[in-house]
Amino acid sequence: MKSSNKILILGSIGLDTIETQYGKKESLLGGSATYATIAAGINGAAVPLGIVGDDFPSEGYDVFSKYSLNINNIEEQSGATFRWGGKYHDDGDGRDTLFTELGVFEKFQPLIKQSDSNVSWLFLANIHPAMQMSVLEQCTNNPVVIIDTMNLWIDTTPNELRMLLNKTNILLINESEIFELTESANVEVAVNKALSMGPEKIIVKFGSKGARYFSSNEDISIGVFPVLKAIDPTGAGDVFGGGFVSGLADGLSVYDSMKRGTALASFCIEDFGVTRLLSIEPDELEERIDSIN
Repeated sequence: MKSSNKILILGSIGLDTIETQYGKKESLLGGSATYATIAAGINGAAVPLGIVGDDFPSEGYDVFSKYSLNINNIEEQSGATFRWGGKYHDDGDGRDTLFTELGVFEKFQPLIKQSDSNVSWLFLANIHPAMQMSVLEQCTNNPVVIIDTMNLWIDTTPNELRMLLNKTNILLINESEIFELTESANVEVAVNKALSMGPEKIIVKFGSKGARYFSSNEDISIGVFPVLKAIDPTGAGDVFGGGFVSGLADGLSVYDSMKRGTALASFCIEDFGVTRLLSIEPDELEERIDSIN
C-alpha cells in the first residue's frame, strides 16, 4: 500500500454506556478513533493510533483488524480502557455526560511506528490539541492535515488549539463551536475569522441541516440523508470525518467526499454505537451517496 493512500487516524478508543429514548446499552465499542477508522476503512486504508487497557475486548480488536490497514499503533497498557457514559435528551440533540473514566488514556503519549510515519493523510479526530500536535510533529511526509475539535478544547486549551490551527489544511467544526471559537454569531463572519487563524479550508457541520465547505474562493453546501429513526447520534461527526478523508485519499472531489461522509454518518445513527456501521452493504452505501445533494 502506497503511503499516499494511507490515512493515519488519532483519537480515543473506548467503551461507552449510552442512554437514549430508545434504551440503554453498556460497554459499547466507541471513541473518536474507532468511529473514524471504521468509516475510513470501508473504502480506504486506515491506520488507527490510540491506547486501550488490558480489559479491551477481543471483539474490539476484531473490528479494528477488519477496517484497518494495520493495528500496530494501538498501544495496550495494563489498566482500564477509557470509558464514557452519556444520556441523550429526547430531541436527540442535547446530551448529558454521566461519567468519564480516563483509565490508561490519562497518561497516553502517542507514538507513531516508523513504518507509518510517512503517511500523506492525517486525520486528527477530536482529542486534546497538544496530543494532536505531537502526532503531527512525528509525521515525516508533510501530510494533508484534517482536524476535528470541540467546545472543551476551545474553552480550556485555546493557545494549543491556535498553534494547531496554524498547521491545519482542513478544519471540521460544528456551528456552535465555530461561533465560540471566533466569538461571532454569523456563519460567514465566523468562517472568515477562522480562516485567518490558519486553516486553508473549513467544513462547518450543521447536524440535521447538512454541512458547508469554505475556502478562500469556494462555498459548497450539502444536505443530509433523511433517517427515519435516529437511535444514537454518538460518533456521527467522527464518521463523517473518516468518510470525508477517505474520499479525499481516493481522489474524490471535496463535494463527493462530503457526500460519502454524510451517507456513512446516516448509517451510524440508525443503531447504538458502531453496530449499524458494521453491516453496511456497498450497494446501499452507493444508493445513499447518490441521493444526497
